[in-house]
Amino acid sequence: MMGAMAIPVDGLFEAHLPVSDLSRAVGFYRDRLGLPLAVRMPERGVAFFWVGGVGVSMLGLWSAGTMPMRISLHTAFRVRVEDVLRAVEILSAAGVEPLDFDGAPAREPVVLAWMPALAIYFRDPDGNLLEYLAMLPESPRPELGVVPWSLWRDQK
Repeated sequence: MMGAMAIPVDGLFEAHLPVSDLSRAVGFYRDRLGLPLAVRMPERGVAFFWVGGVGVSMLGLWSAGTMPMRISLHTAFRVRVEDVLRAVEILSAAGVEPLDFDGAPAREPVVLAWMPALAIYFRDPDGNLLEYLAMLPESPRPELGVVPWSLWRDQK
């Protein structure tokens, strides 16, 4: 139930991830994932990328230094179904290992049946877990859990 002062939220504008080497991270997100660099501010140790087009959403990468502790965060990028289906091949060609829901090497995307959504996972050079996700038009089937795309597709 919405409170009297609640403002309806219709999307997420920005997310931020810590990185240990800003130049390496910029190269990964720009050159391997193809995100357009909005601005890099070396004096602040940050770079921002546009996601979904200029002014739609933004990803900030912040230099966290070389401390011995690591923080691994998760960010999911909304993409089209056809792009998730091509992602294993595209990520592999870019030298990025596609992963399944459990973090094992993947040969195909998985379906999160409770949503349902098609997804493939991968990590950036700092170990942050990234995901390409596309909502599916079918009805949710939470009893299936997380299943390979081929199993979901064949059970339609």
